[in-house]
Amino acid sequence: MSNGLPGGPPADGADELRGPTVLRMILGAQLRRLREAADVTPDQAGYEIRASRSKISRMEHGRVGFKDRDVTDLLTLYGITDEQMRARMLASARHANAPGWWSKYDDLLPDWFEQYLGLEGAASVIRTFELQFVHGLFQIEAYARAVTLLGHKTAPADEIDRRVSLRLKRQEIFTSPELPQVWSVMDEAVLRRAVGGRAVMRAQLERLAEVASLPQVTIQTVPFGGGGHAAAGVVGDGRGCIAAVGGRTRGDARPAGAPCRGRQPASGHDSGGPVRRRRSRCRGRLVHHLALR
Repeated sequence: MSNGLPGGPPADGADELRGPTVLRMILGAQLRRLREAADVTPDQAGYEIRASRSKISRMEHGRVGFKDRDVTDLLTLYGITDEQMRARMLASARHANAPGWWSKYDDLLPDWFEQYLGLEGAASVIRTFELQFVHGLFQIEAYARAVTLLGHKTAPADEIDRRVSLRLKRQEIFTSPELPQVWSVMDEAVLRRAVGGRAVMRAQLERLAEVASLPQVTIQTVPFGGGGHAAAGVVGDGRGCIAAVGGRTRGDARPAGAPCRGRQPASGHDSGGPVRRRRSRCRGRLVHHLALR
């Protein structure tokens, strides 16, 4: 994935799944580089746009949208006079403000999970670890509904339908021409726990066998006989995910089941490193590939 600043609007379904998240991160990183090159402090930049140091930080990490006036003022402060470059960055800012496909689910999602969805849609590599449930990218509708009901038993039927629809929408990455490499590690308990009943679980296992046949997908299990494993010590709540976007790793978003707590690492830092290293140490012990056919 290029780290350039695209100047045109999204062109296809892959761009719809990707959404504005990564574009905001790219534009924010570019603004940070320009600020540092101009030897301008975050406080000075914040003063220039009538805001605070914290807003500059949020902009540079792609956590907020961009106002045309703010971008224009910052580019002037940083000494950027090239009209073509200014026009490209302003166009990128407008595209970065476009709502993602998940915006219609805003009332169901915490802010951090909305950002994760953008990262997931743009990732070149996705690594997941699960102790309890099949990862959301692999869930069939009946299984997703059963998992959703576990955490929202009193929710009205239309809310349950929307939550399930959200999970299924994420799976459109498997029909994208830019399908990422997906490595999913599951505890044996995930395969033995009959979520939704035996019929639902049988269909879910058949779906796992189907996606496991894709060349970009690797599904492995941690057998009960293997004892403890290092990944469980990192993701103590039973699930974890690392998404690599444009060669950089974004870790600890943990979106696997229903939305849960998480954090967005500082842009440009490989915060997924400790998780990835421990998970790689586990790999030698994951001797059982999924065998369901």
